[in-house]
Amino acid sequence: MAERRLTVVQLLPAFEAGGAERSALEIARALVEAGHRSIIVSAGGRMVERAEREGSEHVTLPIGAKSLRALAQVPKLRALLRRVGADIVHARSRMPAWVGWIAVRGLKPRPHFVTTAHGLNSPGMYSAIMTRGERVICVSNTVRDYLLRNYPRTDPNKLVVIPRGIDQNDYPFGHIADNSWREWFFAEFPQLAGAPLLTLPGRGTRLKGHADAIELVSDLKARGIPTRLLLLGARQEGREAYVAELERLAAERGVADQLAISAQRDDTRDVFAASALVLQLSNKPESFGPTVVEALAQCRPEHGYDHGGVGELLADLYPAGRVPPQDRERLTERAAELLRAAPPIAPLQRYRLADMQAATLALYREIVAAR
Repeated sequence: MAERRLTVVQLLPAFEAGGAERSALEIARALVEAGHRSIIVSAGGRMVERAEREGSEHVTLPIGAKSLRALAQVPKLRALLRRVGADIVHARSRMPAWVGWIAVRGLKPRPHFVTTAHGLNSPGMYSAIMTRGERVICVSNTVRDYLLRNYPRTDPNKLVVIPRGIDQNDYPFGHIADNSWREWFFAEFPQLAGAPLLTLPGRGTRLKGHADAIELVSDLKARGIPTRLLLLGARQEGREAYVAELERLAAERGVADQLAISAQRDDTRDVFAASALVLQLSNKPESFGPTVVEALAQCRPEHGYDHGGVGELLADLYPAGRVPPQDRERLTERAAELLRAAPPIAPLQRYRLADMQAATLALYREIVAAR
């Protein structure tokens, strides 16, 4: 018997960039490839063209504004869901979830309502909407535990852990950056040549632990271990004062000539391939740690704090790389050990894009079949 063709409508604030947006695009692609109808509703953005090119439909509605302007879109969204015969409405952010939840309540038959909790949002009534899905997809066990702790009335049986997955074509196992790239890269950042490279990827915010990475390089230098540090993605428009603060810290610690701070780049896999260690030093627990999986997928050692989604991934994939949060001495000791002899890394068998796509589509089918 042929599989029933589903119509799945995903809800986003905008379709520009970010983990939720990438996941929506990846699930949309899987839906189309499986013969289903994929519709994305958002305020628009640069990902729209790609989604449409891959066979999805996009409807522009400002459902992400944190004001009554978003709730005013309920009638339009309800009319859309009725017109397309939506089977599943999948919300990936809080305000779109509120709009979607209200919209489906006025429909008969009512589409199934699913949410994905991508982050550790501040608890309260506004964020509680993410627990109201018939199924709530959690991107990690960290997120699942967070929801149960902050919303104890939530039925744990409806929480489903489906981690984000990476495309192994983007981060191939054992990838080696070619000589021409290396020449070009070290010409751009000559201060990074001549010693093992440590890379901390992350936007320009204190949350990402850039200062801890600078202190690590300083502490390794004090032990006679020369290293270089790239803060990848920290140089952002509007964050000039923060970058200057990091540069002052590096100068105070005597490692300014070992540091480079770059904007976000499109050659991340080559940067990882050239790195002796990839760092994840966020000073607050995060819901997931995609760069942990990306680096390990390429067979590059990962070193980070053992909390949140990062700690969860390290415990599963590379226990040797984890240390207690903010333990500066253990961070330095373990970094020295990993630089001397890092444990081998096996090819990735979990957290793959295909795993996430298959699990999500299986969940959709299960929900629809249960009615």
